[in-house]
Amino acid sequence: MAPRTTPRPVGTVTRGTTNPNRLRRMDRWIAATHGAELRRAADPLAIDLGYGAAPWTAVELLGRLRAAAPRTHVVGVEIEPERVAAARPYEREGLVFRHGGFEIPVPGRPLLVRAANVLRQYDEEQVAAVWERLCARLAPPGDGSRGGLLVEGTCDEIGRRHVWVALGPEGPRTVTFAARLASLDHPSDLAERLPKALIHRNVPGEPVHAFLRDFDRAWAAAAPYASYGARQRWTRAVRDLRADWPVTDAPVRWRQGEVTVRWDALAPARSAS
Repeated sequence: MAPRTTPRPVGTVTRGTTNPNRLRRMDRWIAATHGAELRRAADPLAIDLGYGAAPWTAVELLGRLRAAAPRTHVVGVEIEPERVAAARPYEREGLVFRHGGFEIPVPGRPLLVRAANVLRQYDEEQVAAVWERLCARLAPPGDGSRGGLLVEGTCDEIGRRHVWVALGPEGPRTVTFAARLASLDHPSDLAERLPKALIHRNVPGEPVHAFLRDFDRAWAAAAPYASYGARQRWTRAVRDLRADWPVTDAPVRWRQGEVTVRWDALAPARSAS
């Protein structure tokens, strides 16, 4: 009998760059917006896909999600075997590490897949297929649940600026812009952290370019609020912005330096050239 072979993971090795607290803004948003789904599930599973050369983000994800949904357990998935071996000493109750890629080598259907700074190295044309593959692995909707959530995006090395897309089993839902407000001169500074699906679309004629242009204008108009702090200026700018853009969140999130907009308002307007 021929020896059994393990299927090759789907995807390519990333640079593996990681830092403690790099994904805190994304984690905070997930816990706030998806925590109820995790709490309702009998056995909620979350995946940290492509956690990198060190396991910090998976360890932190477990702690932050359990603060919102105590039964949550996390599987860190990495395509580089040496990274999995290096992470194994950090396993604990509720946290394990597995060798794999976009196929997500776990039984069952996760309620959350977080893929941060993974698609940055891919071509834009590859993003849709990866999204489709990952969304197909999510828990399906039913019994009042919207199903699982895929959160895919990009941030800087220490997590001050972050933009991500949230997708359900049906596809993309929203785009969230999040920042340490003291680090911004203009909201359009976040353009450098747009996820791969949008970063090459920040050009005239594309919705994301128009959104960032309008956000900068609202930010400029809100300059008098700067005397009360960057948070008040951001909040005022978002209030003005929602007159023309489908902002989906509320002031409690804006005060965190966030704003979430429907995906269909920012989706690429034309095929990549």
